[in-house]
Amino acid sequence: MNRIAMSIKNRLSLRLPQADSLNILAELMDKLTLQKNGDLSTALEIVRSAYPTCTDFERNFPSICFSLATGVGKTRLMGAFVVYLYLSKGMRNFFVLAPNITIYNKLIEDFSNPTSPKYVFQGIGEFVHKQPRIITGDNYNTLPQTSFLESDVHINVFNVSKINAETKGGKLPRIKRLSEYLGVSYFNYLSNLDDLVLLMDESHHYRADRGMQVINELNPVLGLEVTATPQIERSGGAIKFKNVVYEYSLAKAIQDGFVKEPAVATRKDFNPAQYSNEELDRIKLEDGIRIHEDTKVALDIYTRNNKEKRVKPFVLVVAQHTEHASDLKKLITSNSFFHGDYADKVMEIHSNQSGEEKDENIEKLISLENPENKIEIVIHVNMLKEGWDVTNLYTIIPLRTATSLTLREQTIGRGLRLPYRKKTGNDKVDKLTIVAHDKFQEIIDEANKPDSIIKRQNIIVIDAQELNEQKEVITSVSSIEQKFEEEQKRIYNLTEPESKQKALINLELQKTILSTLPEMNNAVKNVHELTKPEIKQIALEKIKQKMYSSPQKNLFALEMIKEVEAAYETVVHEFVRNIIEIPRITIQQSNETKSGFRDFDLDTKSLNYQPVSEEILIRKLREQENSIDILNGIDKGRIIIDKPENLIVNELMNYPEIDYDTQADLLFTLAQQAVGKFKTYLDNDMCTNVVQYHKKEIGKYIHSQLMQHFYYEAPGYEKPVVKPFTRIEEHNFSKYTKDSIHHFTETITPTSAILNKIFSGFRKACHNLYKFDSKSEKDLAAILEQDKSVLKWMRPAPDQFMIYWKHNSKQYIPDFVVETVDTICIVETKKEDDIELTDSKEKAQAAFQYCKYATEYTTKHEGKPWKYILIPHNAVIMNMGFGTLVMKYEYQS
Repeated sequence: MNRIAMSIKNRLSLRLPQADSLNILAELMDKLTLQKNGDLSTALEIVRSAYPTCTDFERNFPSICFSLATGVGKTRLMGAFVVYLYLSKGMRNFFVLAPNITIYNKLIEDFSNPTSPKYVFQGIGEFVHKQPRIITGDNYNTLPQTSFLESDVHINVFNVSKINAETKGGKLPRIKRLSEYLGVSYFNYLSNLDDLVLLMDESHHYRADRGMQVINELNPVLGLEVTATPQIERSGGAIKFKNVVYEYSLAKAIQDGFVKEPAVATRKDFNPAQYSNEELDRIKLEDGIRIHEDTKVALDIYTRNNKEKRVKPFVLVVAQHTEHASDLKKLITSNSFFHGDYADKVMEIHSNQSGEEKDENIEKLISLENPENKIEIVIHVNMLKEGWDVTNLYTIIPLRTATSLTLREQTIGRGLRLPYRKKTGNDKVDKLTIVAHDKFQEIIDEANKPDSIIKRQNIIVIDAQELNEQKEVITSVSSIEQKFEEEQKRIYNLTEPESKQKALINLELQKTILSTLPEMNNAVKNVHELTKPEIKQIALEKIKQKMYSSPQKNLFALEMIKEVEAAYETVVHEFVRNIIEIPRITIQQSNETKSGFRDFDLDTKSLNYQPVSEEILIRKLREQENSIDILNGIDKGRIIIDKPENLIVNELMNYPEIDYDTQADLLFTLAQQAVGKFKTYLDNDMCTNVVQYHKKEIGKYIHSQLMQHFYYEAPGYEKPVVKPFTRIEEHNFSKYTKDSIHHFTETITPTSAILNKIFSGFRKACHNLYKFDSKSEKDLAAILEQDKSVLKWMRPAPDQFMIYWKHNSKQYIPDFVVETVDTICIVETKKEDDIELTDSKEKAQAAFQYCKYATEYTTKHEGKPWKYILIPHNAVIMNMGFGTLVMKYEYQS
């Protein structure tokens, strides 16, 4: 990624798919010549040679498509494209095309309002004092000519209907009529610009004959298309785009944690055939609301536990038609539906609405993410498709609509966006539930198909055999072992028998010595003591014993013993030169802790559970696993054997932090306060029902507040036994058989492919081959190679360190170990947003303990001190010196 693209990526905090797309644009812009009516065939060959999925621009100008799943951030990517083309190529005129009025309004807001959290140019300093001029389909013919001089960048945002619709009487669209101040029509003005770049949002809408024609008439120098569905539907089947250069599917977005996990819910053993349509509607609505209330509690718990912003979830009800929507609203607002609890929390929106009613409902929709907005249920009829972006939709209830038959991306796309921009690890906070009692099996079957959007990794496929591409395992050995392997190959090519035998004896001898040296760490205080006479004698005895017991004894033992003393010094020298002196230290937490809770009163405002009538089954579409811990069914004949308060306390006792013997009084007080809240709107029987079948979630809710008043004295670390050094452990990597091994200085695009590549060419590394988990790790390796203060470095193999965390249940594997002239550092690169996560802090503390004990030992025995360096990923820039990174990011406990 070049300097400008990297700067934009960092300033806009682009996600990996967005950054990869920007990198592709930057790469192609360095190769393409952008001009009016240029050579299309030459441009296509340039693009196709780098991205074989692009076989045809499908326009009369160069046009490339970026396919990114719903929720990943296509609008922000368009903003990044504009900034890059302006800063790097001097492009000043852009035309952003929207497929409908909803997306049109959203794009205007996102491109023009700096106070909006979704403003696409947030952090772009060049646009702070001189914002781009936003020209829209509503104001282009009223702007004074002087306004075009007020900004360097002009961004035209138009709904496609403004440029291709014919008016009554066969007149031209207004945009094609003569403009007095321009002397030509605004459309002609745009088409004559020599730097017009066309950005097409949801570009699958612009493939009809009329849409294609009018876009070609605009005659831009470049087209950039973004869509989540790079194909159009025809009666003969799907027609795939031919100009896709990058694809990031919903399956990948779910897998990588950029969107919610879609799941489908039904009642266990449910038979929809025995119900009328009206009865089925009511059952699905009631169960959807129960799931909704359960989600509200889960979000409340997560918010408290993690001190995050409050998120108020809502339910989307998909109605068949406007009359159906009206009937549903009457049902929800009636006293028979959960005692009228949702009467003032529901709204409907459809195309038949107009005037004040429509404006009021649009306003409610726009503010749905605001916790102060009371609406919890939205009923719609084909109004909320693409372009309506919210992060707090958690439950979708399709009623008698075709959308419940097939798992279409646009159907679930409205609820895929994550409220915290990334997955939390909390199942309910990260899950979108579709209530589909009558179509449950159909949706499961659809999701299981290899080409479903849940399973499908690519729509545009180059080679069908790639899915079955053969892999192999590559072992990365230490540098000294690599030299032995090269020597072995040289010896096999010798033809003179005596020379070949002598060389083999010498090589086997060196291997035996090398394998013995790590066993000497009990006898020395540092690696340099291996050459002391008394240590040397002990080592030689061990080596001789190995030779006598070797299967090769009869062939080479006597000859090897004669040479062992002379070879010992040479191997030790190579061993010391190629090893980083990593002390063998086991870092473990002790078991002594003190914990408890301070008194408080329970906040009960979110405890609004409703009685349950049947068991509900929820299945994640991607993982195909059931979750039935949400809502359990009522057995009307069951005898309740305990008080509600006792049931809640029994549930709380399951948490490891809670000690009943010392906290019983507080537990019963909180349980009574919860039961008291239920009794404000339920009779005793229904209150018991709610506690009986929601006790687990009630326990979670109370536990989340308990944890806000929890005190905990973290356990210390056991003082370890230290051994001065250990061998360099080997790595085992998987590799596509047909893929080559790359030099570490090679640029890999897209950057997401780095994860699967193996790299070589290192001069200072302790291994011959490495893999990297990210571009920032690969870049750091390049910094270490070129920094003169760095003597040696390595990527530790899984067994190199014995550092444990999370109550000794997990092992920490550092990213790098780096030896400089005066220090040895454990180095971790971490996404900037992840550094403050609890897991990151626990791992850092464990690594810090290792460095502390290592330093205590090494400084007593003529060794170097150890430091732990925690570097944000965006600080790894190629012009940075390693010493600067150490000074800025040394971890202090």
